[in-house]
Amino acid sequence: LGELAAQPGVQEAAILSTCNRTELYCTVEAGAEGVPADWLNRHHGLTQARVDEFLYRHADADAVRHLFRVATGLESMVLGEPQILGQVKDAYSRAREAHTLKSPLERLFQNTFAVAKRVRSDTSIGANPVSVAFTAVRLAERVFTDLRQACVLLIGAGETIELAARHLGDANVRRLIVANRTLDNAQALAARFGAYAIALADLDRHLPEADIVIASTASRDPILQRAQVEAAITRRKRRPMFLVDIAVPRDIDPTVAQIEDVYLYTIDDLRGIIDDNLRSRHEAALQAEAMIELSVDHFMGWWHAWHAGNPVVDLRRQARDDRDQVLAKARSLLARGRSPEEALDFLAYTLTNKLLHAPSAHLREAALRGDAELLQAANRLFDLDPATGKQRER
Repeated sequence: LGELAAQPGVQEAAILSTCNRTELYCTVEAGAEGVPADWLNRHHGLTQARVDEFLYRHADADAVRHLFRVATGLESMVLGEPQILGQVKDAYSRAREAHTLKSPLERLFQNTFAVAKRVRSDTSIGANPVSVAFTAVRLAERVFTDLRQACVLLIGAGETIELAARHLGDANVRRLIVANRTLDNAQALAARFGAYAIALADLDRHLPEADIVIASTASRDPILQRAQVEAAITRRKRRPMFLVDIAVPRDIDPTVAQIEDVYLYTIDDLRGIIDDNLRSRHEAALQAEAMIELSVDHFMGWWHAWHAGNPVVDLRRQARDDRDQVLAKARSLLARGRSPEEALDFLAYTLTNKLLHAPSAHLREAALRGDAELLQAANRLFDLDPATGKQRER
C-alpha cells in the first residue's frame, strides 16, 4: 500500500484482494491513470501484455458503481454472497492503518458500507443460501431446529466439507465428527473447528451417534451402505437420522432412503433448492441495482463539490490564519509591556476587521450596483433580518 501510494500521481490507494480478484482503488492526478496498473506489473515482475487481457479499468462514477456492486455481492460468482463485504472492510482497515486514504476514498468506503447494509436489510439478496454446503446445513436446521443439540458427522475433508464445517461451527453444533480415508487430513480439518477426527474404518462405531450426516468425497463407490445405516438406526432406537449426499458419484447408497426414520437428500435435491434461491436473488439484485444507482448519483454530487473546492473549508482555513496572525501581534504587545486590556482591545478590533473586510467590501459594491440577489443571499448566509438589520435569534 505504501509503495503504491508513493507512485507519481497517485494520491490515495486501497487494495482489495480475495480468492477471486485483485483490485486497486486509487485517486490519481490527471495523466496518471495508468500508473496503478504499471505498478502492479512491476511489483509482480510481469510484462504489461501478460496482465492486460485480464485487467479491467473503471473511472469516476463507473468506479464508484463497481465498488458498490462488489460490496453487495453483485459482482461475485455466487450472486449476493456476504463474505465479500467483510473482505472490503478488511481492505479499508489496512489502507487506514497504512495511512493511504484521504477524504475521497475514505468517504467512498463509508458510503459503500452504508449501501451494502441498506441492500442487505431492504432486499432478500442474501436471504436464501445458494452454495451446496450452506444449503445442506440450512436443510439440517429445518429438521433439527436447534443444532446446538445435534451431533453431526462429516464424511470427507475437501473444500465442500470444510465449508459445511464452518457453517456448522457458526451454528454452535453440539458435537462435530470428521471421518476421512486419510486420518491426517481428518485431523487437520477437525483441529480448525474443534471437531473429533476418525478414520473411515471406524465409521460404523460412530455412525449411531450422528443425528446428521453430510458426505462429500471423491470415492467412485458408495462410502455408506444400507446395512450400515440400518444397524445405526436400530442402535439409535429409531431416533431419526438426516443424511445429505452432496458427492458425485454418490457417497451414500440411494436405497438408504427406503429405511424408516431415515431422511436422505442428494445433490439433485439441493440443486432444485439452489435454483429457486438463485431466482429469488436475481429478483432482489434488480432492486439492489436501483438502490446503487441512487447512491452513485449521491456520491458523485459530493465528489464534484469536493473536487471544485469547498468554500466552507477555505473560509475556516482563512479565518484560522487571520486569528493566528492577530493573536501573535497581541502577544507581542504584551511582551513589549502593553496592558492586557490594550492587547484585548487590539485583538478584538483587528480580528473583527480582518474577518469582515472582504464580505463588507463586496456587499458595498453590490449595493452600489443594485445587486438585490447578492444582498438577499447575504441576509440568508449571515442569518440577518432585513427589517432590523440584526441577526435572528436562534
